[in-house]
Amino acid sequence: MTDTVESISSMIVQKLLANPKVPRDIDGDSKIVEDLAFDSLAVMNFVMEIEDTLDVSVPLDKLADIRTIHDLAVCLAGLKNGNSP
Repeated sequence: MTDTVESISSMIVQKLLANPKVPRDIDGDSKIVEDLAFDSLAVMNFVMEIEDTLDVSVPLDKLADIRTIHDLAVCLAGLKNGNSP
């Protein structure tokens, strides 16, 4: 899989849809906290799972700016491709 924003966003959505508690109508514009009803612990656990999958680490200061699935994908793609988003 290439590490484009689109491919990472798609992978994130697929991982989220594996959880039966997550709404079925999510997309890149879905807000992680508001639309998915994730609390801070759930967000951290999910981000750690994605970090393990992609073998990257999201700095905590960047995590504060992430609101949507697309924001997370942009951040991860930037880290994966060696440039900061």
